[in-house]
Amino acid sequence: MDGEPVTKRRRTTPPVSQGEPATVAGEPTADANLATQQDIPDEDHAAPPSSAAGAHAKPLSALFQAKTPSPKKKKRTVDLRQAGRIGEDDKENFTALLARLNKETPQEEAEKWGRPDAPKLNPQRDGLVFQQIDIEEFSAGGGAPTIRAFGVTKNGNSVLLHVKGFLPYFWVSAPRGFTNSDCLPFMEHLNAAHFNGIRPVKAVSLANKRSLWGYKGDAVSPFIKITVMDTKQYPKVRNAFERGEVQYKDFFDGTALMTYESNIAYTLRFMIDHHIVGMNWLELKPGTYERAKNPVSNCQYEIECQHDQLISHPAEGEWSGIAPLRILSFDIECAGRKGIFPEPEIDPVIQIANMVTRQGESKPFIRNVFTLNTCSHIVGSDVLEFKKEADLLSKWRKFVEEVDPDLIIGYNTSQFDFPYLMDRAKALKVSDFPYFSRLKGVKTEVKDTHFSSKAYGTRDSKETSMDGRLQLDILQVMQRDYKLRSYTLNSVCAHFLGEQKEDVHHSVITDLQNGTAESRRRLAVYCLKDAYLPQRLMDKLMCFINYTEMARVTGIPFNYLLSRGQQIKVISQLYRQALKTGYVIPALKQEGSDEQYEGATVLEPEQGYYDVPIATLDFASLYPSIMQAHNLCYTTLLDVKIAQALNLKEGEDFVRTPNGDLFVKAHRRKGLLPTILEDLLAARKRARAELKQEKDPFKRAVLDGRQLALKVSANSVYEFTGATIGKLPCLPISMSVTAYGREMIDQTKEVVQSTYNTANGYDYDAKVIYGDTDSVMVRFGCPDLETAMKLGAEAADFVTSKFIKPIKLEFEKVYYPYLLISKKRYAGLYWTKPEKYDKMDTKGIETVRRDNCRLVVTVIDTCLRKMLIERDVRGAEDYAKQVISDLLQNKVDLSQLVITKALAKADYAAKQAHVELAERMKKRDAGSAPAMGDRVAYVIIKGTKDARAYEKSEDPLYVLENNIPIDTKYYLDNQLSKPLMRIFEPILGEKASSLLAGDHTRTVSIVAPTVGGLMKFAVKTVTCLGCRTPLKPNSLNQAVCNNCRPRTAELHAKQVSIAAQAETAYARLWTQCQRCQGSLHQDVLCTSKDCPIFYMRKKAQKEAVDAVGTLKRFDGEW
Repeated sequence: MDGEPVTKRRRTTPPVSQGEPATVAGEPTADANLATQQDIPDEDHAAPPSSAAGAHAKPLSALFQAKTPSPKKKKRTVDLRQAGRIGEDDKENFTALLARLNKETPQEEAEKWGRPDAPKLNPQRDGLVFQQIDIEEFSAGGGAPTIRAFGVTKNGNSVLLHVKGFLPYFWVSAPRGFTNSDCLPFMEHLNAAHFNGIRPVKAVSLANKRSLWGYKGDAVSPFIKITVMDTKQYPKVRNAFERGEVQYKDFFDGTALMTYESNIAYTLRFMIDHHIVGMNWLELKPGTYERAKNPVSNCQYEIECQHDQLISHPAEGEWSGIAPLRILSFDIECAGRKGIFPEPEIDPVIQIANMVTRQGESKPFIRNVFTLNTCSHIVGSDVLEFKKEADLLSKWRKFVEEVDPDLIIGYNTSQFDFPYLMDRAKALKVSDFPYFSRLKGVKTEVKDTHFSSKAYGTRDSKETSMDGRLQLDILQVMQRDYKLRSYTLNSVCAHFLGEQKEDVHHSVITDLQNGTAESRRRLAVYCLKDAYLPQRLMDKLMCFINYTEMARVTGIPFNYLLSRGQQIKVISQLYRQALKTGYVIPALKQEGSDEQYEGATVLEPEQGYYDVPIATLDFASLYPSIMQAHNLCYTTLLDVKIAQALNLKEGEDFVRTPNGDLFVKAHRRKGLLPTILEDLLAARKRARAELKQEKDPFKRAVLDGRQLALKVSANSVYEFTGATIGKLPCLPISMSVTAYGREMIDQTKEVVQSTYNTANGYDYDAKVIYGDTDSVMVRFGCPDLETAMKLGAEAADFVTSKFIKPIKLEFEKVYYPYLLISKKRYAGLYWTKPEKYDKMDTKGIETVRRDNCRLVVTVIDTCLRKMLIERDVRGAEDYAKQVISDLLQNKVDLSQLVITKALAKADYAAKQAHVELAERMKKRDAGSAPAMGDRVAYVIIKGTKDARAYEKSEDPLYVLENNIPIDTKYYLDNQLSKPLMRIFEPILGEKASSLLAGDHTRTVSIVAPTVGGLMKFAVKTVTCLGCRTPLKPNSLNQAVCNNCRPRTAELHAKQVSIAAQAETAYARLWTQCQRCQGSLHQDVLCTSKDCPIFYMRKKAQKEAVDAVGTLKRFDGEW
């Protein structure tokens, strides 16, 4: 390793001349409460005139105090702890947490890695109840398929159940005249005439069913059930019918036939037929099972049974609980080379941290770290040291086998940690490593996967198969379920947990590893925290509980939830309902269609700032309720010719939707989709009622997860029918639903405005100012909240009476005041009770956009708060002008101007600012340049007149170090102007443009850049600190000229003060970062590009170095 190990210097505040912080001699370490304004450098002295440190940045005092121009309001201070989302001073740091956990965890529990001992089981005398967590199919050497169900008992013992005797099947419509007596001869014919003597057909039987597709009267039709010996031969038998290869007597003449229920996976078919849903409890009575003759797994109980002996319990009441599953959260650290992201073929795995928790508990009972080389002791965690990396990997694999986790979690484990471990073990030839399955001798392999879903987008990832173990990558959960500015673990924890972690760049990790046992301890604590945070996030957001309830509600296996889209959830529910009611589902060929249909209505908004209450009326579950009210379903879809043949009457027997499609009414046939929706919404109602009564926090979490899963499932039924690339698209249903929705919004507007007016005795004329998909915003005209709420509730009930049940218009909230910008863009104070507002609500406004700099978010949020909470539109206007003025005069702090984007791929179609910058940084210093997957932070600097943005992007740290001027005009024109216009135009109208023009838009011009071009040949002249006269090289000192020599002491004292204040400001920021990392005794390594305090610290460091440099100019004679 080049250079000395990082831990040889143990000072916490090194001298500023080395690029590190220091306090002035005799000055105590500054308190981190930066919100206070005492002892803060004054604005005139913060950036010394002789140093260009303040050329583009706001003076240091501006970090601690925000200007609020409104004369009515007091100046507001900004707490940097809040700005950087840092925890309070008294928040427990991670090492203290480990020590506390050590005291609270019994020693014998922490030392024992394995599961509790399993009581002896007598299959003839004892029953067995367990929660299944993973179900998969298995076929041995072309034999009959079996189901493997992995699970856990209430005592925490592991189970593997082999279910035998269930065979796959499909249906075909029986030809006229085909009877039960034809079944056996037909089976013999199929086995003899086709499939080269393999005889794949096990049974042929006849049953009366109805096709799901279309209403053709109430009569049932005979369908032939073809049962096949195994899943390998299944496609061949199905294809024989679909391709028209089957010929038999007069029944089958070689015509291609539609098959039914032939495109469903064997595992899902098994679960549906046995009423098993994801993560539910299974029971075996005594005498119905036996021990497995040839155990193939490491499970404590391995048993087998026939499929008809299995009892499945619905996930309700006493069976809604979750077994004490063992959850392993882990993180790895790798030692990369300078400038190169770690590669498994070359770079070692140096640490693996592990936290093991039981479901339902929040404290990990196993905490350890496997480390290469020595490592100092960590209170509250076991440290396992290894001299050889191969031994470390081998021992960790044995640790996972002994702990036997049911669920493995981490952050980016599927994309990075597991693939890296597998490839590294392969490179080191650790032959016993890739075996993480619960099945003995089954090798774990990593596969590339491609996921595409309209709801969740497209994503390439990797999948590491581990039979019997669930995996939950918290990064994938975040990307799927939340829209965030950044998805780094640091950013996500700041957002959801309100605290940050130290963000150590991968280039620093090698230095820590190559240092001392103490520096490796620091890395181990960092690694342990990275293993603990996914567990915290999972508990806080209830990811596992919510996903469990989604698996139970929709009936699909847990592992489908992250690997599959929305459609499989509806298919599972549709097949279950079809099985109950005697329908068979056609296996349609997937033919993608680009056919578009008209979506929901958005009423033209009446833009403006409303200083009167605006009542919001929402349709509860609009699309599901339309499908229920009008009986819209595959089974009720009616053809005009069939309506005539069956002599059905419009309005009495069937309805014609606004779209022109026909559907029979419920008294003729109750639709399958409305029945599914009814069950889902009734179950949600029950779950919410139980939630109100329940006191136990864990049971409350389960019920809340359940009601949320039921709501999402109900809404996805409509989307399923409109998915043109799907298993069962039916545009007549989805088009009819949106047509009814548009009609209802228009009808609601007409009813409200024609009823609530002065002609009918009301004080004001009601006006619908906006409507969107399932809600309308009504201005009743009244000035007070109580009246608006009363009228809103009354109007909702009145409009509801005009529609068919269960369609219901609900009064939910009042916005007061309300800023309506345009379609799908508005903001307002949200009131549900007249006493106090609930929150400030915004939609479609740049307070959450991730491709904007922080300045945009701050300005828009502050303006909205002034308009809506303080009711001070003029104050908001003045504030916006002040910010624009500060921006154009280079007074805005650099941290507010940083834009971050992920370096997601190597090749982009067009040139991107962050990609071009990454390339330039690589040429400058490959060691610190961003690697693939990193987020690139950049600012836009001044360039030539016609320069593109990608040519002007620059690293913020490089900008600070070289005093490069910022292109403030770019930020005003491309970042601030449009969002500001959007929120001010509805209020100020044409006058809004005055925000972007006037005295406040005067700029401070930075004459020339300080790097590049001719500046490479320029020589900087040292000037007098008193009068700015250029100094000669042979002067007595390099601080003052001969004329100012009498003022030397005064100027020196002034510069000492400036230097002291700059160092103090830097020391405070340094201490703040130390508090965030959890130790005031160690150097700060964090380089989080998403944290504004990081840039403040770097800028303060530069100013402190410049101030000390200026002070040194006084060396020499006075």
